[in-house]
Parts: sequence; structure tokens; C-alpha cells
Amino acid sequence: MHSWPASEVPALPGQGFPLRIHDSATGAIREVVPQDGTARLYVCGITPYDATHLGHAATYNAFDLVQRVWKDAGHDVLYVQNVTDVDDPLLERAVATGQDWTVLAERETALFREDMTALRMLPPAHYIGAVESIPWIVPLVKKLLASGAAYELDGDIYYSVDADPHFGEVSGLTREAMASIFAERGGDPERPGKKHPLDALLWLAARPGEPAWDTELGHGRPGWHIECVAIALEYLGMSFDIQGGGNDLVFPHHEMGAAHAHSATGVHPYARSYVHAGMVGLDGHKMSKSRGNLVFVSALRREGVDPAAIRLALLAHHYRSDWGWQQADLDGAVERLARWRAAVSRPDGPSAEALLAEVRTALAEDLDTPAALAAVDRWAALAESTGGADISAPGLASRTVDALLGVAL
Repeated sequence: MHSWPASEVPALPGQGFPLRIHDSATGAIREVVPQDGTARLYVCGITPYDATHLGHAATYNAFDLVQRVWKDAGHDVLYVQNVTDVDDPLLERAVATGQDWTVLAERETALFREDMTALRMLPPAHYIGAVESIPWIVPLVKKLLASGAAYELDGDIYYSVDADPHFGEVSGLTREAMASIFAERGGDPERPGKKHPLDALLWLAARPGEPAWDTELGHGRPGWHIECVAIALEYLGMSFDIQGGGNDLVFPHHEMGAAHAHSATGVHPYARSYVHAGMVGLDGHKMSKSRGNLVFVSALRREGVDPAAIRLALLAHHYRSDWGWQQADLDGAVERLARWRAAVSRPDGPSAEALLAEVRTALAEDLDTPAALAAVDRWAALAESTGGADISAPGLASRTVDALLGVAL
């Protein structure tokens, strides 16, 4: 599966600072230093039965910033993202709308690519679907079965959470707390015959009317968590730098993925840091497909909204915060974009070297985009009110905003 075109990242003078970012597993802001010079990032992708709402955009915006900070600090970045192009929600939507599930997945994945391109998100080096990862999933599940970390139940294969002594380290939740949300997020705690209610599906035997593949595990399809593990291990290996996604993935998805990987490889940790973006809401509720309270990037683009303004609206909120979308967010972003573009269109201006340092500092400290935007606001206001004699300043300011914030002026 192919990703999307990469926008050019302008070169900046000097070098950025090491990234310090909040690790969900420890609750601390930690410096993430790539072990071999190459920063390795895995971000969980969409299930393509709708794409792309602002909650998606906010999450991928956060990890786009991670890449930009790393690149500015002189690191190569190896970024991997998946597409869950076969799973229950996709199949249910296809049935409900009378569509072929493959057509639905391909259409929504293509729209996602268009949105990411418009928003100038840096693409992953490897963009992999669940279906194409089946050849890696099968031997991984066989390995878990052989070690006793997995077991069969009526043709399905489950992972035993008791197989990993580190289970629970990612989320920090008790087993009781896990049980209360497991069923809400794809789990089946009530199924008879499971060794533990939290045990997660690795492989589903074929169901009538559902897609399935002939493999050494039988005729069936993969579970959700093992998909990401197989892809990450294929391209990144164990102990990669950051596992990312929305904060609704902390449990069970990232907890289970780590456990699968630990049991399959005997290596700990799966990821060195777990980074999670907050949820975007509308009308007092988290934006979700099940609730139907979605604002789509593609719809805003069709209305003529500049994608740079959409991105600025997202950047106005710290990536870890939960917040509610309002029209005022977009109106403010449109006004800010106009002010910034007016400022950099001048033939000269106040020196932008301090601005570059401020934006670098803000982003390197847990992606503090509100502080970065405030720094650009101050520079733009100074440019408009007092001008300046530095003919290189508008160009440096424009390149700073483009390279570090992903906003083309």
C-alpha cells in the first residue's frame, strides 16, 4: 500500500533541540534520544470506513510535529503507520450501507491520503494494511501458540494476558479498571471458555459472510492488536522510540500490543515511550463514528477552507489536551493565517532568529504548540507595527513556520 506525497521541508539555520515528550506509561516528560541516530516511530492508523475527521487530523498532526522536531534536531526518521483495512467496524459499515467492504476501504483510504496531503502531514516510510500484513501475522501467532502464550477456542486463537509479566505497564490500569472498558473497545470479556476475561483475539476463524484467508492458522482473519505488532516488528524491531496514537488506544490496543510483542520476542520494552494525543469533541462529546458527531477535513476543504487554517486551528490546542471543536477555532485560525501571511509578505522585518529559537524551544518541550503560535504572533505584530530593516527576516520566519509547524505561508 502506498502513502501520500511528501511536502518539502525547508532547511533552517543551526539545529533544533532534543525532543522531550510525555510518556503515558510513566506519566513523565522524558527526553527521547534515538539509539542509533535514526528515530523510529509507529503510529496507529485509521479503520477506513470514514475518513478523516478532526480527531484523526489532530492525532496525526501531533506525530507530524514529532517528525519535524526530530528532523530539525538532525535525526533520520523511520515512520510506520498501518491501515486496519479489515475489521468488524469496517465490515459492519459495509453491510449497513450495502457496499463491498474492499471498495469502501479503498475509497476512504484514498480520501485519507488526500486529506493528509492537503494538511501537509509528512508521510510514513511504510504505510501497511492489515490484509497485506497477514504473512507476518501468521508466524507471529504460531510462535505465541508454541510458547503457550496463546490458545485455541472453537477455532479462534486468543492471547493469554497472564503470559506477560509486564502486562499493565503501558496503561497503569488495574485488572478491574481494564475490565470495565474492555468490552467498549473491541474486547469480548463475557465469552465462555476464555482463560481470562481480558484475553484478546489474535485470529478469528472464518464467519459466514465475512472475508477470510487460507493460512497455516486455518481459514480466518487477524485480530486488531496483533496487526500493529506484526507491522512494527517487521519494519522497526523491538524497543523502537515512540508508539503513538489517540489516548483512546492506551487500553486495550497499546497495552495488548506490547504484551503480544513481549511474549513473542522475549524482549522488553516493545516501545521506549508511549505518546498519546487528546480527543477532539463536538457538542460536548468525543468525535466518533458511532455517535455521528464528526467534522470532516474533506468537508471543510470542499467548503473552501484553506487547509493551512485547519492545521492552525489544531495547533492552537496542546496535543495532549481534550477539547471541543467550535466555529471560533476555525475563525481564529483564518484570522491568524492572514496576519502571518501579511507579515511575511513585507520586504523586510524584525530579525527572526529569536523567533526560530522560541519555536524550536516550545516544540522540543512536549510539543507546546500554543507557545510556538504565540511566538509567531508576537513577531508578526512587531513586523506590522514597527517594521524592521532585516530583509532576510520574512523569509526565515516563513521557513520556520513551514518547517516546524507544517504551515505554508
